[in-house]
Amino acid sequence: QVPLVESGGGLVQAGGSLRLSCVGSGRTFSGYDIGWFRQAPGKEREFVAGIRWSGEYTNYADSVKGRFTISVDNAKNMMYLQMNSLKPEDTAVYYCATKSVMNVRTMRDANRYFYWGQGTQVTVAS
Repeated sequence: QVPLVESGGGLVQAGGSLRLSCVGSGRTFSGYDIGWFRQAPGKEREFVAGIRWSGEYTNYADSVKGRFTISVDNAKNMMYLQMNSLKPEDTAVYYCATKSVMNVRTMRDANRYFYWGQGTQVTVAS
């Protein structure tokens, strides 16, 4: 298991950009799938994007496809979520998480992830 810490959240105007970071301390992301999820007040946690540790595979929710980009830097044990063209509906707490390598489709399933960060708040003002 890889301890995870997110950063980079904040307040931004609609149409703006933010880059979230997730650091894996103590161990590398090697051998894991890493994902971003978000949870807005009163809503269930939802999948945002996922990436294989090698960077070979990515998966995006339809709601963020074309606006968000996930990437991984194994040399720094860092994973990033570049968020562009932000909308008020992107407002949520964003979490990174890790799971064992499986079929790419399983990246969307929160129940597959066994380790989670504490979350970082993203607020998009209209």
